[in-house]
Amino acid sequence: MDLDTLRDASFTLLDEAVTDWSTLVDHLDTLKRDAESKLRQKANQANWAGVNAEVTKEFIGKTAGEFADAHTQAKSIHLILQDTRGELKGYHRQLTEAIEDGRGQGLTVVAREGGFLVTHTAPPGSGEQPERNNQTQINNLRDRIQGILDGATESDDSARRVLRAIADQSQLGFSDAEYGDRDAAQEALRQAESLARLAVQEPQDLSVEEFDRLVRGLAEYGDDPLFAERFATALGPEQTLEFWAGVSDPQRGNYELGRERMDRFDDLQRSLGTTLANATQSDSTAMMEWKRTMVDIGDKPVGSNLGSPMGFQVMSNLMRTGNYDDQFLRDYGTKLMATERELTNNGEHDNTVWQHMGMDPWLNRIGEDSGSDPLTGFLKGLSNSPAAATDFFNQEYIARNDPNNPFERDTDGDGNKGKVTLSNFQYLFEERNWPQETSLSGEDLNTGKNNLALALEAATTGHPAGEMPTVDTPAHTPDQARLMESLVSSIADNPERLTGNGFMSDSIGQITSEYLPDINRSTSGVERDPESERWQDVTRLYPLDGSEAELDITEVSQLLFALGQNAEGFATVEVGQKAYMGRLMEYHLNPDLPPGLRYSSDYERIVEPIATSSGEIAGILREGAKEYIGDEAGEKDKEYAQAVTQRKNLISGTVGTIVGVGTSFVATPWVGALAGGAANTVSAMVLESIFSDAEGQAASKASLNGGQVWRAGYEQNLQITDSAARAAAEMYNLNAGDIGNAANQAARQGYLNASLLLEGLLPGIVSSD
Repeated sequence: MDLDTLRDASFTLLDEAVTDWSTLVDHLDTLKRDAESKLRQKANQANWAGVNAEVTKEFIGKTAGEFADAHTQAKSIHLILQDTRGELKGYHRQLTEAIEDGRGQGLTVVAREGGFLVTHTAPPGSGEQPERNNQTQINNLRDRIQGILDGATESDDSARRVLRAIADQSQLGFSDAEYGDRDAAQEALRQAESLARLAVQEPQDLSVEEFDRLVRGLAEYGDDPLFAERFATALGPEQTLEFWAGVSDPQRGNYELGRERMDRFDDLQRSLGTTLANATQSDSTAMMEWKRTMVDIGDKPVGSNLGSPMGFQVMSNLMRTGNYDDQFLRDYGTKLMATERELTNNGEHDNTVWQHMGMDPWLNRIGEDSGSDPLTGFLKGLSNSPAAATDFFNQEYIARNDPNNPFERDTDGDGNKGKVTLSNFQYLFEERNWPQETSLSGEDLNTGKNNLALALEAATTGHPAGEMPTVDTPAHTPDQARLMESLVSSIADNPERLTGNGFMSDSIGQITSEYLPDINRSTSGVERDPESERWQDVTRLYPLDGSEAELDITEVSQLLFALGQNAEGFATVEVGQKAYMGRLMEYHLNPDLPPGLRYSSDYERIVEPIATSSGEIAGILREGAKEYIGDEAGEKDKEYAQAVTQRKNLISGTVGTIVGVGTSFVATPWVGALAGGAANTVSAMVLESIFSDAEGQAASKASLNGGQVWRAGYEQNLQITDSAARAAAEMYNLNAGDIGNAANQAARQGYLNASLLLEGLLPGIVSSD
């Protein structure tokens, strides 16, 4: 900034801009609060169906989120402008004072091209020599003014940089980058450039002190959008891979670093991965190029060393933490699967190319697997990004008419096999030969398959794996429902895909619990015909938001039986179905339910099919548990009781917060009272009873064999179903005795139906006649 610009500065326009931004922030704050309370909350409480459930509700949620981001961005801009204005006014005042002080010393400041000149104002004819007699004063004033101009230049330039960086974060919509002043945003950029300079070094040159600084800095600033984007782009995609591959490789890294900080490599991996994930959310030109290049170099060696890992192998390990941009994950996954096809001859050969060998670098420091298989880390990344996960699994892996397609199946049961098209889901879940991984103790590791299950959880449910759905979780989309159908069919076709990989059961169980309305529809045994009155009765009995997964009763039975053979899978579905049953009864027995949604005017006929279906599901799960526990009493039954009690802790510390989903309970039994449910609902009573029984069994010294577990489940199912029906009836002052008895008898028959359903002999029956 030159002398005249600051000396003659008029701050009128900047004052007006700050005022306008302040007004805008206030308006956006009002709009944000209105969008949350009047749009999002009402949308969550509305009874959506069809396209409205799939599109409108989600659109409203995103729109409300955009108002929040707009407010955040506007507030940051306002504070940065206000901060910069204050500094520039301060520098303007300092300059004016300096010039006046110089005038008092007989010094004049004159602007000239490229700078300014300080001279002595000598009286005419005095003959004074200013350069000789007042040079100290001249130099001091010159340095003082130059310092003021430098400060003003830095203030103005840093404001420009951070405002541009914020604007570049999002091409469409608004960024959620939030800063209290310009200095905070500027410091984030400065730290990013400083830490990138450390990471760009040769691995052997990174000292212990520099490593510590990187870990601290990434942990502190990794969630900052400006920092993340600037760090990633300053480092660059190639050097990002070089950095992690080099630090992880004891043959290339600093020996002292490996000796003294090996136990902190996981911290670096986590914070680096999270930082890069946040960076990919940026739409800046530099970051868009970073993402494109990272995908392009995925199938190329990292560095020039013999035996260097491939780009996908390195980058996938950095995807284990953080939420990566969906489009980046889609592009990355497409290229990764193309590389998988090429290196394995479309999956016909074992994945020896991804097999960790003795001298290969250990690319993963989170957990025990080596990180050599790029799909292991990539799938973990997908588990945090539901939309990208859904797209990935539904994507075609290989076409039926591909001349190099090695996959043949008997699809029509005539005994003849033919080529089939496989999706990414089918290839990974059914066909892939996963590289062998072992722990330090020599035990088999299944991290890749477990991450596959986590990614499937995100892909089918619409929320990150390991989290519970919320009132803002969108209804199931057609692609999610289609993937669920494929998952159920696959397990039914070969139950060992689940029972032989029991570690998947927690995720598959969660998926199943979030499709209970679809599952209960399937157990009705009614043909899925939209024109049929009987099917219309089913849809009224088990209403659901969004798209239905059209499931086959026999396949569902096989899925439930397989889940029943694992304590975690059993607990998730058992608790979910009981909660769903209670909420469903409460919903249907409400006399104020609109006629168009009413299944029947006979309340006993309402609870009968609900109790029957719930009993069938409970019975099939118990048949699975019976199969696993066997005839000998041991400690296996305790696993089930403990899993149920752990489920309580996972759901919530207070049962009342998860017992229903308000008017949208049809989507899943797990979305809680946030949608309008209350802690004293029927589902709360049901869950308290389940958890109380489980806690008692877990504490008991006695052990049960499989048959006894089945019998205990029979008695518990009758008691809980009867109590739920009576509690729901009492809520509305209905005849609780008759309604409870009807539910009890239906639950009894449903539980006994389970073994027949597993043999494909007896479908459930639903009729409001």
